[in-house]
Amino acid sequence: MVILTLLCIYSNKRKGCTLGIRITSVDIGLRFGLEHFLVFFFFLTYTFYFSFFFSPEKLLVLTVATQETDGFHRFMQSANYFKFNVKVLGMGEEWKGGDVGRSIGGGQKVRLLKEAMESLADQEDFVVLFVDSYDLIFAGGPEEILRKFQQTNHKLVFAAEGIIWPDSRLAEKYPSVRNGKRFLNSGGFIGYTRYIQKIVNQWDLHDNDDDQLFYTKIYVDPLQREKLNMTLDHKCEIFQNLNGAVVNNHFFFLSYIIYFNYLANYIPNVWNYEQGCTICDQDMVDLSQLKEFPQVTVGIYIEQPTPFLTEFLERFLSLDYPKDKLNVFVHNSEVYHEKHIQKFWEENKDVFRSFKVVGPEETLTQGEARNMGIDLCRKDLSCDYYFSIDADVMLTNRQTIKLLIEQNRKIIGPLVTRHGKLWSNFWGALSLDGYYARSEDYIDIVQGKRVGVWNIPFMAHIYLIKGHTLRNELKERNVFVLERLDPDMAMCRNARDLGLFMYVTNRHEFGRLISIANYNTSHYNNDLWQIFENPLDWREKYINPNYTRIFTDNILEQPCPDVFWFPVLSEKACDELVEEMENHGSWSGGKHEDKRINGGYETVPTDDIHMKQIDFDKEWLHFIREFISPVTLKVFSGYYTKGYAIMNFVVKYTPNRQAYLRPHHDSSTFTINIALNNKGLDFQGGGCRFHRYNCSIESPRKGWSFMHPGRLTHLHEGLPTTNGTRYIAVSFIDP
Repeated sequence: MVILTLLCIYSNKRKGCTLGIRITSVDIGLRFGLEHFLVFFFFLTYTFYFSFFFSPEKLLVLTVATQETDGFHRFMQSANYFKFNVKVLGMGEEWKGGDVGRSIGGGQKVRLLKEAMESLADQEDFVVLFVDSYDLIFAGGPEEILRKFQQTNHKLVFAAEGIIWPDSRLAEKYPSVRNGKRFLNSGGFIGYTRYIQKIVNQWDLHDNDDDQLFYTKIYVDPLQREKLNMTLDHKCEIFQNLNGAVVNNHFFFLSYIIYFNYLANYIPNVWNYEQGCTICDQDMVDLSQLKEFPQVTVGIYIEQPTPFLTEFLERFLSLDYPKDKLNVFVHNSEVYHEKHIQKFWEENKDVFRSFKVVGPEETLTQGEARNMGIDLCRKDLSCDYYFSIDADVMLTNRQTIKLLIEQNRKIIGPLVTRHGKLWSNFWGALSLDGYYARSEDYIDIVQGKRVGVWNIPFMAHIYLIKGHTLRNELKERNVFVLERLDPDMAMCRNARDLGLFMYVTNRHEFGRLISIANYNTSHYNNDLWQIFENPLDWREKYINPNYTRIFTDNILEQPCPDVFWFPVLSEKACDELVEEMENHGSWSGGKHEDKRINGGYETVPTDDIHMKQIDFDKEWLHFIREFISPVTLKVFSGYYTKGYAIMNFVVKYTPNRQAYLRPHHDSSTFTINIALNNKGLDFQGGGCRFHRYNCSIESPRKGWSFMHPGRLTHLHEGLPTTNGTRYIAVSFIDP
């Protein structure tokens, strides 16, 4: 059962939640000196009484924890924050109390409490607060808890819940309540030592018997209830229990622990708007103080055709982490990517500590492949961490592995999102059937409005797991395989069932997720078609790195009047576009008869292939609108191009087919002419001459574009290519 100790100081405002409120009400109503004196005397008496009999030093917190789980550390963190005096019972002892998360059990807690109370027999003025520790946090200090306990006017107070467990037949024996929760919850209770001793001394059952049933039978016995001066915290003024609670008009049964973990990201004072994350720097690993870096096994998973895979591998290779500390395991299930992996392996097989590749011929399922990767770390005692990354993660932060290790969590992932979208690698909440639900803070975390390290119920794509965790908590788990669940959901479900916390950090920018859903591999260079699906990655790969300097440093050149020259395409874009055209192979031959255009006749033909012929027309027009139109507005001030072109093609000049182009005007408002290869290396000669100005440009630069008016003023010709092959990409814009 999940208990969250929230102190509802103002939960009953009509009657007054604290004595201080009552005194204020009385004080307002009194008018004369004697009455003021009596009130003041009463206040001093009460203050002395409370501070003497209910001082925080007289409150002892007892809890049972046989292992130091993530939940236990969170509990102790909250206890230390409020300076509670906590004594832990059973640490290191074998747990024999059953699986209390799924069935009856927990009797071992009563037995341990009974033994502990024997040492407190002479401390009758002590108040003992007994609570669970794996699923509980404090939200208030000892003074508040003692004050609320005193106001109950009972010697023993148990938490309450709205669901009866484990024997519903006892419901009719419970006293009726006007409002509040009716049934006993054994996850938390508070009382004087003598009364707690009286109740636990009745325990003569086994460790795997049910503790809540034991306490319930005592409570529903009217004689016992009166003898022990026992009650329940019906209005949740001391204990706030989420089991069976109603939140936003939805009952939380299976997901109450998820909601509790969500609340614990903020309570007590874990994160706030003024300070941000207050605990993120606690218990961190200082890598600079280690003699050597931890050893990491890296699992790379390529489970479907993925764009920009070469760039993904290059980014992985550039991570700032000692390569001799990385054991690399690659699972590639796609035949299409074998050439990429083979090339990467050949170039880097000796760079890493070890390098293993499992290809599509092994026919492994995703779950089997990921279990294979995780076993490499689990079975290697020198493996300190397992780092899993899917090929759709583009890491832009070279320090990612170091930053995750430093955060010192058992399972942690960096936040990565899809560019311009709310899609990310984590879920903030789960629906009742265990699938995606949006938490209240999800958008703020994704957008970086709340920065910290967040306990979450689901993560995917990229994460780091401690090797110790794999060899202990997860040692007997087939981590990535559960019936009807995909591998990521199976892994997260296994972690949640074991009480392992999963975290995502957005304390740094780490990278992004790329879209792989509509990746078409029917082309020769398929990434060229990703301008819509993955615009940021497309730009990084295919746009000249100096393109932005057109606007920041004004690197535009004007070699001839109204002829502007600027960088636009990367060398990779030029190469792949040429490869794509040559792979298509249907060059027109420079003939006048051309069925590809209206009328079927080209006055000044070139040896070319149209963008439409390779199904690249809409992508090319988008390129014009995104990257050519801004330059047009800069150089032809006041002209707003529609970014439309009918004629978009790649021209091939060779001495033996078509070496030059005779003087002509273009059917355009303006034309772009992009050089796709290098003069002096790939061809000799070439260039463009503008007749009106008697101006020639004979040294085209690869990836740079000419932009010039098309009609009336700029009659031009293509100068002869004397050797090799010259390629240019041309568009007649706004015809």
